[in-house]
Amino acid sequence: MSRIRELMSSSIPEDATQSSVLILFYPFEEHVGLVLMLRPEYPGVHSGQISLPGGKFEENDDSLIYTALREAREEIGIDPRQVQVIGQLTEMYIPPSNFMVTPVVGYQTSRPVFLADPKEVAAIIEIKLDDLLDDGNKMMKEIKLSQGYSLNVPTYYINDNVIWGATAMILSELREIVSEMY
Repeated sequence: MSRIRELMSSSIPEDATQSSVLILFYPFEEHVGLVLMLRPEYPGVHSGQISLPGGKFEENDDSLIYTALREAREEIGIDPRQVQVIGQLTEMYIPPSNFMVTPVVGYQTSRPVFLADPKEVAAIIEIKLDDLLDDGNKMMKEIKLSQGYSLNVPTYYINDNVIWGATAMILSELREIVSEMY
């Protein structure tokens, strides 16, 4: 995982767009849940992909934490007042979109009432933390980078959903941290 992060962080352009995503823990079916979303089909690099709620930092945002909470409200209806932020994971550069993403981790004590913005969200996907931690749901997939490198990157197969790319890499770091705690 550290080699992947090293390659992804090399040659970060100065004009990379600052952004953040929200990893939200909450009670779900007597387990700990996480929310993801399926992006709609559109002419863009992340069309049809599974992602965490989030987006780019805007001029009026106080911080990247604020950005993650604002975007989660706009995209899936999260009430930021219900979220207790507990930390951040390693920022990550995503070359196809030129975004520098900061994952923000939070929790709330009740399951959110989701309201998807149909322009930004084709479906809300809830998964159990236990499913993310289950080794049987994680595979490695080879991808080819424009720099001529090939990398084996994590891919998760959970409830008929294929979670790959930057989202899978962020969730892999989360998985490592949570696994160390158990």
